[in-house]
Amino acid sequence: MEIKEGLHQIDGVNANVYLAIDGEELTVVDTGMPKSTEKILSYIRKINRQPSDVSRILLTHSHIDHAGSAYELRKLTNAKVAVHKEEADFVAGRKPLPAPKGLSRIPFKAFSSFIKFTPVQPDMTLEENDKVGKLVVIHTPGHTPGSISLYDPNRKVLFVGDAIRYIEGKIEAPPKQFTLDEHQARQSIEKISLLEFDLMLSGHGEPLKPNASAKVKEFARTLIG
Repeated sequence: MEIKEGLHQIDGVNANVYLAIDGEELTVVDTGMPKSTEKILSYIRKINRQPSDVSRILLTHSHIDHAGSAYELRKLTNAKVAVHKEEADFVAGRKPLPAPKGLSRIPFKAFSSFIKFTPVQPDMTLEENDKVGKLVVIHTPGHTPGSISLYDPNRKVLFVGDAIRYIEGKIEAPPKQFTLDEHQARQSIEKISLLEFDLMLSGHGEPLKPNASAKVKEFARTLIG
């Protein structure tokens, strides 16, 4: 669906996949689970664009539901894959992803044996305040070490990955069992709350609008202490 002019959410993909259009260039933010590529490409064709128009694939973090189709999507579009430098080894398969905490470890191992992630070597590694197209990189760790948000100050839009979520009318912190450092995650939410944005696009749930930053500020205050 088109969220606003030049910004689309691709339906039917596990974990949200977004498409930003800037003239001739298309940017894909996150790629969903493995085997999501055809849905992404079908949507691109549906809006009368071509896979070759995709110039970059930006990954908010390395979890399989966000990076699972990055390898195949790059192969079919020749787009450049970019991820924060602290996520690069996970995406490239040089380091294993840390297992979830607590009781989630057992189903995680079983799940991992059925769904395979094809590693992809990033073309670019990102750091705080890097600019990719019209998007500014904001390092928002906690959920994973190299989780990032992507800020478009002109459109007043913020892509937040799993740093914060808006689901069924409720703003939430990332799920504890899948978050490596909860204290750092809270700090990242406070960091996000200092930005000005009208629309927040998270990795799970629905778009938060209007006045999204005011609502996130209010939520961040509940986390203090």
